Formats: sequence, structure tokens, C-alpha cells
Amino acid sequence: MPPSDLPWWRWRARIRSALHMLSDPGFQRGTWLDGGRGGYGDLSDAVYRLVGDSWLDRWSAEKYVGSVFRDSAEAVAVDAAVLRVLLVVHKVGEDAPAAAYLGHPDWPEAVRAAREAHHRLAVNDGEDPEAPPLPLAELGRLTARA
Repeated sequence: MPPSDLPWWRWRARIRSALHMLSDPGFQRGTWLDGGRGGYGDLSDAVYRLVGDSWLDRWSAEKYVGSVFRDSAEAVAVDAAVLRVLLVVHKVGEDAPAAAYLGHPDWPEAVRAAREAHHRLAVNDGEDPEAPPLPLAELGRLTARA
């Protein structure tokens, strides 16, 4: 199903974008560590899209089932990803360089949880979870109000 069938599909698109970037170690190395690709923001931008816009750091994704998430399985996967990512953010600090997050011993578990959530949401939206992340400008065009 297209994500636009949900009332708050724009939030879903932003959350999916963050999960996508947080779930791909190759993307992270090439974009956040090596600075090889511009237009994607930094790791802090991805974390903000995941929790800042959605308040998923304050309450469960279950609250958004039917508006942002299709079912409880999606909500559980997203909650797990949020908790794993925020665990590292809180241990390392909010303003640390990407290398500090990516080098943290708990980061692989955060990546795994983000990967599981990203895959579930992408498949449920009928999209290829292996496609590369969208640049932020393209995400902005996708979610612009008509």
C-alpha cells in the first residue's frame, strides 16, 4: 500500500527516512564518516527525524497505530529501534561526531533494530527496502503540502 493511505503519512515518510539511514552501515560510512555524499544530513538529523518530529522518545509508537503505523508489529519494531538508537545517543552525547556513535559497542544493535523496522515499513508500503535512502531534498518534495 502507498504510505499516503495513512492520515499522517508525511510523518511516516520522515520516520522511514531516518530508519533507512540508521539501518545501513555502508550508507553511514560513506555519508556520515567519509563525507562522500551530500544532501542527506548528518546522523543528528536522522535521529531528529526519528524522534524529534514524532515524540517517539516520549511515548510508544503504538499511540500512532492507524495514523502513522499500520499495525502493532510496525509499532513494536519502531519502538525497539528508537530505544536502541537513543541508548547510544544518551551514552555518547547528543553533539558527538558520527564516529563516536558508529564506533560505540551498542551501535550494531541499534543498526539491527533500525533495519528491522525499516524493512517492515518499506515492505508494508510496497517499496523495496534495499533501495538507497532518499536525499533530504527529495524527501522534502515527497512530503511537501500540495
